[in-house]
Amino acid sequence: MPLSSRHLLGLAGVPKEDIQLILDTAVTFREVLERPIKKVPTLQGKTVVNLFFENSTRTRISFELAQKRLSADTVNFSTSTSSTKKGETFKDTVRNIEAMKIDMIVVRHQSAGVPQFLTQISNAHIINAGDGRHEHPTQALLDMYSIKERLGKLAGLKVCIVGDVAHSRVALSNIFGLKAMGADVSVCGPPTLIPKGIESIGVKVIHDIDKAIAEHDVLNVLRIQLERKAGSSIPTTREYHNYFGITADRIEKNNKDVVILHPGPINRGVEISSEVADGPYQVILDQVTNGVAIRMAVLYLLGTMNN
Repeated sequence: MPLSSRHLLGLAGVPKEDIQLILDTAVTFREVLERPIKKVPTLQGKTVVNLFFENSTRTRISFELAQKRLSADTVNFSTSTSSTKKGETFKDTVRNIEAMKIDMIVVRHQSAGVPQFLTQISNAHIINAGDGRHEHPTQALLDMYSIKERLGKLAGLKVCIVGDVAHSRVALSNIFGLKAMGADVSVCGPPTLIPKGIESIGVKVIHDIDKAIAEHDVLNVLRIQLERKAGSSIPTTREYHNYFGITADRIEKNNKDVVILHPGPINRGVEISSEVADGPYQVILDQVTNGVAIRMAVLYLLGTMNN
């Protein structure tokens, strides 16, 4: 069965069957990445535009590499050299790009809701690569893939999202996706970094990092987003690390079997110690590799869909 939507805007309301289809499809593409020739002709003749209005390293390179592995034609849009600098509206920019006969748009934007807006002005398939504080669905999908790869399942697992939940689009997508797949989800951090009322979407709130480590199978550790002024929500990064940092000592004391994820980039010595970031508990580099497979799966499922 195909996906139930012709776009991937977020994981809120996405049925379990869609998520499972993406994860299962990614398994095949993960095998492709291990071959000597890491390329298939699946999307030959399709054109994908990467429309990034925010800085990105992992996500942009991952999407571009996924497109090339599928033999799609890739166009990278740069805001620094675009006509938006000359006063052209976002709507006109998109319509001009679409007039060049494109098939898919991968968009990252600092404002929530932009991917949804694109569906109203474009006939292309839209993939959200992160919009403001809203969602980042492919990151959550690769996180879930990485968890399942390590632990063999998602249903019934206890997963805690730790850190700057208030400023994170990764957190929301993970919550929606993990709950759809049957996981038990909690969040942990200082009260100033946990959104008020987050319990209403079915998560537990914890303010004790030792309790979070001891009681969960997986910790997804979020970066303190200083560029979004998260620093004003904590006294100092040193104090944050003292109270909520993931360290080897804390893991050894509370739960040696816990699996550590991090969407990157890492602030070493703030939310996570270097010993943990480079140690046996983490699957951080696996997440990066799996990200290419997940994005190949999403591009394939949308790119081969009948419009």
